[in-house]
Amino acid sequence: MTELLHSTAIVSGSAQLGEGVCIGPYCVVGDGAVIGDRVTMGPGVIVEADARIGLDSRIDCYAVIRRGVSTGANSSIGANSVLGQMPTVARSSTLVSGAADLEGLEMGDECQIGVGAVIYAGTRIGTGCFIADRAQVRERCVIGSNVIVGHAATVENDCQIGDGTRIQTGAYITAVSVLGRNVFIAPMVTTTNDNFMGRTQERFRQRKGVTVEDGARLGGNAVILPGIVIGQEAVVGAGSVVTKNVPNHKVVVGVPAGVVKDTPPEQVLFPEVSRE
Repeated sequence: MTELLHSTAIVSGSAQLGEGVCIGPYCVVGDGAVIGDRVTMGPGVIVEADARIGLDSRIDCYAVIRRGVSTGANSSIGANSVLGQMPTVARSSTLVSGAADLEGLEMGDECQIGVGAVIYAGTRIGTGCFIADRAQVRERCVIGSNVIVGHAATVENDCQIGDGTRIQTGAYITAVSVLGRNVFIAPMVTTTNDNFMGRTQERFRQRKGVTVEDGARLGGNAVILPGIVIGQEAVVGAGSVVTKNVPNHKVVVGVPAGVVKDTPPEQVLFPEVSRE
């Protein structure tokens, strides 16, 4: 049997359905959508025009796959999640949405998307990533492979995140930030990009996210000020407020954070390199 369609499902005549597709009640599949082999769609799923769903994937009930989204094979998309959302911004924001120029969201194979997660258009996500329940990833982000974005965490627009990085529950990664490979961001970490806190036009010229280099770790509830660079394999203690760049392979703690010792060598993943 090529496909199993519930009688209440609406499937465009121009959509392409693979072998063994199962489409549940009240689903909608738009013009030009491509549904891979053995995809299962729960009740109320919406797949908009020109979206592509990789083979052997499961989409849980009431998820929305926006126009032009492309997901990899063997993906799991949680209930009430939205993939490929188009951005809107407040009039007072220092950023412009650029929604008209955004391409569709691209996801690699074997990604897991949790319940109620929202991932925006123009973002690219590598293979094996886990975006947990209620997490949000904004537009134009580039996320490597095997990255975790934890429950209710937020990754704002135009961020870059390296392979193997883990962002834990409730963390906030501000816009235009760069996280390297195998970075660890503990729960409730806050990063910032606006020293003027929304006052004066100067903020438009000096907005800058944070940089967290390969192997660095940020403890729970740490606060990182705009433009700060956390060096390779550095460690920021829980509750610290980081106001200055942190050298490679150093541990900092306190308010404001200061160096207290070297990163223990047995914990190092990457060899030390000198900062240019």
